[in-house]
Amino acid sequence: MKTPMIPAEPMNWSGWGDPDKAVELPDEVRRLLGEVLGVREPARPAAGLGEVRLPDPALPERVRDGLAAIAGDAHVRADDETRIRHTRGKSTPDLLRMRAGDGSDAPDAVVYPGSHDEVVEILRLCSEHRVAVVPFGGGTSVVGGLAPVREGYAGVVALDLSRLNRLVEVDPVSMVAELEPGLRAPQAEDLLAGYGLTLGHFPQSYEYATLGGFAATRSSGQASAGYGRFDDMVVGLTVATPRGTLRLGRAPRSAAGPDLRQVILGSEGAFGVITSLRLRVRPVPTARIQEGWRFESFTAGTAALRRLAQDGRLPAILRLSDETETLIGLARPTEIGAAPAMSGCLAIVGYEGGQDDVADLRKRTAEALTRMGGEYLGTEPGERWAEERFAAPYLRDALLAAGATVETLETACFWSGIPRLYEAVRSALTAALGKPLVMCHISHVYATGASLYFTVATAQTADPVGQWAAAKRAANEAIIEAGGTISHHHGVGRDHLPAYAAEIGELGAEILRAIKERIDPAGILNPGVLIP
Repeated sequence: MKTPMIPAEPMNWSGWGDPDKAVELPDEVRRLLGEVLGVREPARPAAGLGEVRLPDPALPERVRDGLAAIAGDAHVRADDETRIRHTRGKSTPDLLRMRAGDGSDAPDAVVYPGSHDEVVEILRLCSEHRVAVVPFGGGTSVVGGLAPVREGYAGVVALDLSRLNRLVEVDPVSMVAELEPGLRAPQAEDLLAGYGLTLGHFPQSYEYATLGGFAATRSSGQASAGYGRFDDMVVGLTVATPRGTLRLGRAPRSAAGPDLRQVILGSEGAFGVITSLRLRVRPVPTARIQEGWRFESFTAGTAALRRLAQDGRLPAILRLSDETETLIGLARPTEIGAAPAMSGCLAIVGYEGGQDDVADLRKRTAEALTRMGGEYLGTEPGERWAEERFAAPYLRDALLAAGATVETLETACFWSGIPRLYEAVRSALTAALGKPLVMCHISHVYATGASLYFTVATAQTADPVGQWAAAKRAANEAIIEAGGTISHHHGVGRDHLPAYAAEIGELGAEILRAIKERIDPAGILNPGVLIP
């Protein structure tokens, strides 16, 4: 069974998502930004599409002809707009560079393969001619994962996987579905819904990110407490490499040596290109309920979430905003500055499943949260969060346009280390940026620990890219020093490389380099990303 999908529309080239959904900041919010953070309008307007400065294409003609022979001439493009739309990802530095008209990281050409075999042949050709290849899914990386090293290569090709966008097979007995990596998450959900199934994976990038990208970065969705992370869902992979094909995953679990699926998961295109995924699926829930709870402090709310995580079955969604994020109202991004302020900390709790199961879990969870000092706020806060949970990146774009530097970073550690990690990152960001607004929420929980997700806002300097680079470096150093991981679900990319090297140590880095050398001898796969 092969079900083709119409390719999704591309994202805004210099911002997030659908340009028609862009938001404008109210005058009152702009005034508050000026008074509280010293934000001023940028000196120059953002560059238009036709004003982006691109390097001259460097791809050798014989390689261009070879790519056309493999994928078809219509599927090899080198026009300016296509190159711009495949330049970098969607981090704040990425967007600041694009808004300044800097297209220096643009690929020389974009290739759209239509099958696994075409991907294998493309990689062999590029390896032979030492042309760098950057796998491109939804383009949503926020860690520099789509900006390869160009030096030492004959050219750079973006490998756009959007034509690999089919539901291949559904195994309803095993509750497994095989899908291709270029499917954006909403497309995959639409296809699976025809069988009464869902992945249950809804990260903030949901509207535009692809299944291949989820696997390559170990994505974690907002309902991870109930459905698990994306890497928990992967039971099989087909991977194209410059040296041939890897087919991984013969059974749900195996004692036949180390699990090579784990080598590919989180590898960010540095070890191969995922061309097919076998994923665990679940029945579409018949009941979905989101609600709000209030705690007196972040400490009290954290203790309540830990108790839930360690005592039994969890709700699908469980997240807790700290005092600052609750006060600002970031859980309601379309009404920043307009929503009534709330003291304490807001927790969002969501349930998904059958009617009876949801009712029973909701009752037991409410009893536990009440015992831990929680105050039930009803379903309105949860319903509003669910309606607006994909809106925050649009707000980030509006704040950038107003002259604020706004960015996020995330980490994770064991429960006992949460207080130290929380304070260390906040202190590092404050020291680096002066008087920023630093907000945080617990985004994902486990029996042994949790993820902290920080949002930072400050006034742009004359060099906003350098400004954030210094702050990011300070935060990364604080994370490592405090015992956290450098990334819980965003990945390593280029932005986290130094801290990742410190996290895994020299021997760990040598292991990664050895895998890279064996599977990609010419080093063409996303060079500069992941490998210390």
